[in-house]
Amino acid sequence: MKTLTPSTPVRWALASLSLSMLMPSLDTSIANAGLPTLAQTFDAAFQDVQWIVLAYLLAITTLIVSVGRLGDLIGRKRLLLGGIVIFTLASLACGLAPSLGWLVAARAVQGLGAAIMLALTVAFVADTVPKAQTGNAMGLLGTMSAMGTTLGPSLGGVLISGFGWQTIFLVNVPLGVLNVVLAYRCLPADRPVARRSAFDFPGTLLLALTLGAYALAMTLGEGWVLLIAGIGGGVFLWVEARSTSPLIKLAMFRERGLSASLAMSALVSTVMMSTLVVGPFYLSGTLGLNAALVGLTLSVGPLVAALGGVPAGRLVDRFGGQRMMVFGLVTMALGAGVLAIMPVGFGVPGYVVPIAVITASYALFQAANNTLIMTGVSADQRGVIAGLLSLSRNLGLITGASAMGAVFAGNGMRVTFAVAAGLIVLALVIALPARKRQLAAA
Repeated sequence: MKTLTPSTPVRWALASLSLSMLMPSLDTSIANAGLPTLAQTFDAAFQDVQWIVLAYLLAITTLIVSVGRLGDLIGRKRLLLGGIVIFTLASLACGLAPSLGWLVAARAVQGLGAAIMLALTVAFVADTVPKAQTGNAMGLLGTMSAMGTTLGPSLGGVLISGFGWQTIFLVNVPLGVLNVVLAYRCLPADRPVARRSAFDFPGTLLLALTLGAYALAMTLGEGWVLLIAGIGGGVFLWVEARSTSPLIKLAMFRERGLSASLAMSALVSTVMMSTLVVGPFYLSGTLGLNAALVGLTLSVGPLVAALGGVPAGRLVDRFGGQRMMVFGLVTMALGAGVLAIMPVGFGVPGYVVPIAVITASYALFQAANNTLIMTGVSADQRGVIAGLLSLSRNLGLITGASAMGAVFAGNGMRVTFAVAAGLIVLALVIALPARKRQLAAA
């Protein structure tokens, strides 16, 4: 690992990585606040302006593994710099968009830049901090992600009301310029690549089409699109098994730790999205809160996640990733279980306290799981593994929004969180064998 010199201290490298995580996370949610205004501005239906959000998320989901692998092949620093530039220029194009079609297209390009930033930020941690501080760094990045998602709607509302809808995109331009300078000056240089492997274009295209179909199926509720995703997934695996330079080496999944971590990440993210989907309806419909109180109550969970990221990382560094991962899952299951049986008479506190437990536990799980995955990965595979990790989270969020939303619509709050608790128990069943192997090795 390249050691950072005094002219590029670790804190400035982490500042660049933090900004690279904050910017795309902010844009995941900031546009939501502007959808009513944008519908009015472009005289468009809500279903049409929804593509401003969907184009961004689809681009990230379909490309994040491929750009992670590309970073392994051509150098992570130069690709990350390219991603920041793409994201910044696309943000400028969004702010100057003369039509809805232009804006949707610019958001898709912005999603490409975001995919590069999200995949390579996590991959860079091993090159910037000592191994003993990996958990702390992962916790910091988790905090930045939560802060971006939390700040998005409120910051978007302030910018739109004060300066116009264009500013929710143009705010990225000065941040992007600053980040380019920080990344260029402070991140360690790319290692020389002894032998360049060919980039797997057929696998990349197949994976993008498969993931795009899955995301659309979950978002639009079209069964035939889900069938296409399943067929595409099968063809992708067939092609990868026969490729001399595969996008994803299928042999990696024989390593039980990696497969388990990715599966747990998807399950836990599904549960976290269910809290965001169910919460507004429960608070307004069942508890009768007005819009302002609903917004204030919903901010508690993301705020806890943002504040808990760095302390969670420190706990991981001190007590170990496996132990903290299992502890986080146990407390998360308890929080979901309490929500499943909590009487309505407990009101807002009966909702907020378990949600705070769930989100704090989620921060701990994320820091532990990310640390366990990334510290055991060879340097030439960090990009693609970081991409897979981000992909598992995104697929969990997409599935949670669709499947758990359907469970809530058909069965209500109690059943939804009983299912959520069951999913966390399933994650625990996956995690415990790894914990037992660690204890046996010790």
